[in-house]
Amino acid sequence: MNKKTVHLAIYDTMADWEVGYVIAHLNSPEFHKKPGMFEVKTVGKSLAPIISKGGLKIVPDLSLDTLEPQKSQMLILPGADIALKGGIDSFVKTASQFLSAGTPVAAICGATAALAKGGLLDELPHTSNAKIFLEMVGYKGGAHYQDQLVVTSGNLITASGIAPIEFAIEIFRKLDVYSDTTLRAWSKLYKDHNPEGFFELMAEHSDE
Repeated sequence: MNKKTVHLAIYDTMADWEVGYVIAHLNSPEFHKKPGMFEVKTVGKSLAPIISKGGLKIVPDLSLDTLEPQKSQMLILPGADIALKGGIDSFVKTASQFLSAGTPVAAICGATAALAKGGLLDELPHTSNAKIFLEMVGYKGGAHYQDQLVVTSGNLITASGIAPIEFAIEIFRKLDVYSDTTLRAWSKLYKDHNPEGFFELMAEHSDE
């Protein structure tokens, strides 16, 4: 089986918890429509290790200059302390290339501010931590801001930093990872903290 690759951008001070749900469940074939279909590869500005906000040392699978939108299902951008200071601008340029090529981009927390700074949110519905958070970078997309935890607009997903689960759900939906009933049960379990979701997952996939 040819795996579909989802690329996770990594850089120093990246907020590792913001993408924990999505990468763990993309990499786990459990409950997937097509188990084993997806893999996650990390992309660094270079091949040098990075240190996450949580202190994890991560060695990139590939460098940014070798990443091609046509060979990816999605580029995921976590927040980072360096995002507002231009530290991930090279990833923003790549995100622009992805969107131009019709390949989805998902950004959360500080990464949304970096996209805003780069002009990528000027014309598309989007969200972030708060509207004023994006206004700090002087962007022109205020008319398209939506006060929601997560917003999907075509091939762009944006999310507040306090919504890693909602962020994951929109990514799963965009990539068609789970059936509708599985995704509802997953959401009930992880987002709503309702244990009934677990039993619904077990019941639907009991013969696997």
